[in-house]
Amino acid sequence: MVKNVPEIFGCMVFNEEVMAERLPEEVYHSLRKSVEQGKEIDPSIADIVAGAMKDWAIEKGATHYTHWFQPLTGVTAEKHEAFLTPVGGGKVIMKFSGKALIKGEADASSFPSGGLRNTFEARGYTAWDPASYAFVKDGTLFIPTAFCSYTGDSLDTKTPLLRSMDALSNEGVRLMRLFGDTETKRINTTVGIEQEYFIIDKEMYEQRKDLIYTGRTLFGAPAPKGQEMEDHYYGELKTRIQEYMADLDEALWRMGVPAKTKHNEGAPAQHELAPVFSTTNMAIDQNMLIMAYMKKIAEQHGLVCLLHEKPYAGVAGSGKHNNWSIDTDTGKNLLKPGKTPMENKQFLLILAAVVKAVDEYQDLLRLSVAHPGNDHRLGGNEAPPAVISMFIGDDLQAIVDAIVSGTAYKDHARTKMNLGIPTVPTFTKDTTDRNRTSPFAFTGNKFEFRMPGSSQNMALPNIILNTIVAESFRQFCDVLEGAEDFSAAVEQLIKDTLTAHSRIIFNGNGYSEEWKKEAQRRGLLNLKTSVDAFKTFAAEKNIALFSRHGVMSETEIHSRVEILYENYAKLINIEAQAMVEMAARDILPAVNAYTAEVAAGAAAKTAVVPTADVSMETDLIETLSALVGKAYVTVKELKAADAAALKAEKGQATATAFAESVIPLMDALRRQVDEMETMTSSEFWPMPNYGDMMFRI
Repeated sequence: MVKNVPEIFGCMVFNEEVMAERLPEEVYHSLRKSVEQGKEIDPSIADIVAGAMKDWAIEKGATHYTHWFQPLTGVTAEKHEAFLTPVGGGKVIMKFSGKALIKGEADASSFPSGGLRNTFEARGYTAWDPASYAFVKDGTLFIPTAFCSYTGDSLDTKTPLLRSMDALSNEGVRLMRLFGDTETKRINTTVGIEQEYFIIDKEMYEQRKDLIYTGRTLFGAPAPKGQEMEDHYYGELKTRIQEYMADLDEALWRMGVPAKTKHNEGAPAQHELAPVFSTTNMAIDQNMLIMAYMKKIAEQHGLVCLLHEKPYAGVAGSGKHNNWSIDTDTGKNLLKPGKTPMENKQFLLILAAVVKAVDEYQDLLRLSVAHPGNDHRLGGNEAPPAVISMFIGDDLQAIVDAIVSGTAYKDHARTKMNLGIPTVPTFTKDTTDRNRTSPFAFTGNKFEFRMPGSSQNMALPNIILNTIVAESFRQFCDVLEGAEDFSAAVEQLIKDTLTAHSRIIFNGNGYSEEWKKEAQRRGLLNLKTSVDAFKTFAAEKNIALFSRHGVMSETEIHSRVEILYENYAKLINIEAQAMVEMAARDILPAVNAYTAEVAAGAAAKTAVVPTADVSMETDLIETLSALVGKAYVTVKELKAADAAALKAEKGQATATAFAESVIPLMDALRRQVDEMETMTSSEFWPMPNYGDMMFRI
């Protein structure tokens, strides 16, 4: 049990305190100035920083270093190099140069490139990201880096993320100057990423081929009890889970990850961890560490952490809520309305900028969460629908209505909540409720983007949020910089923007059928599947957006589209092949063996008592035999459809074939198998069922 959290927190991180202690004062200030202002680092300090970093890492037990990067695989990558350098006479020294800190080399042809690199064009570079702290993990110094090809094209998620942060900062500072702010030198987006996950006993996990191959159950009849009693959410932690969470917290605290909140989620065996917000690039690095440690610590407890968006059908899936805000380097939150938001023109203009951005780039926000796993989750059981909309709450809605209509706004005084119990203190009620069905909800001083899936790297959603809001800022500045009456121009711009884009605001129930009809009437996009969303990425307006702000080139966008299609096809292909193997080699033989035993039992009964009632056995055999026959046919059809999809033209055609031809057959086979499971003796069923996996931890 940890006794002194402040003492261990960040002890494995080369953070501000360590840098201030170990670097010469002028070097430390030069490095911090570069990071804080987004300026190029002075090359002359690289060797000094590298030496200090190496000495500190060795004291922490490190023998190697690695450039830690995030290729377009959705996970992280690392290549470990020892510090040792031979000096002759059979001796070595531990050495780490500034050159090795700043630049590394990786095989760029072995990672997804979407056609940017050929096999014979292998060279790629990793470049140090000083805005994210280095750390020691498992005897290795990890240095967060960007990853690009020999030609300079980004092959990772971090490079465009950092570019998008610069884009928003540049346009945001420009906007601040118009409001008379001469102190702000940089605008930062901050993010708090809530991480949902499932836990399963390792022994049960190892008996499920589908979980091993795909991360989700491809078959599984519902358990008698699911989440309908709503007793698991925020419920008392089981002893085994509590011990796991305690070790996870300690491991993360040592890595400087401010893990703060933990609790049971809505579904059985589902849980959540939420950290304190950080600057966006650091928050995403930390989230990648969170996922890695969730899996690592689970193994130490005989458990397995499932990060798939929908490991179990019929219960809540797992998401990753992205709490996004905009701060100045002077400590001001630009999304904080203040006590009188109707009079806060700067806040209202920034709110209008976000409303405009979300409305104009609905397709990109939907694209940012497009993934086969998330297709199972969006639209039900705690997840928002696939239609993008914004929730702003009653108070801000009243302000927007007053601005758009040109009528007077009546201030809603903040009320006190009195529960009628003398010993319970009264407290101030928030100005807005929460809306769990909204994809993009204002929650007081930030927006919560609730659509991302639990397994995904959070770079793309934040790349898009940063860039689309930067574009709104850019357009606003172009209008206001030439205005004769700045105040009047701001008021008119707020009104015009909210009038033009208020269709994206919806404060009601996003699950309702009425909203689907209303959203269609408003002209909002409904991109139901990932493949539908992928098609929008390379739209002319989106290429212009990213190119204008230097976030992604047209070439980089097209490469990512190809990777999205390719990954989608690969994932569905793996799932289809796993289903075929499990059905043909495990499930159908098990059901046949069970029906044979039932038939033998019926024959034995009638041999003793010719008039014995064997109607149960007869019905069971007939029903199961019919289902086995149907499933056998479906397996053959699925194999053929999978093979045909693989032969389709690579890219959109292949992904579409899997979406339209393979997935429906997978769904049909699942229905047939799940029905068989409810009728087959558990002694014969070849794998743990839903009840075993979700309730026996």
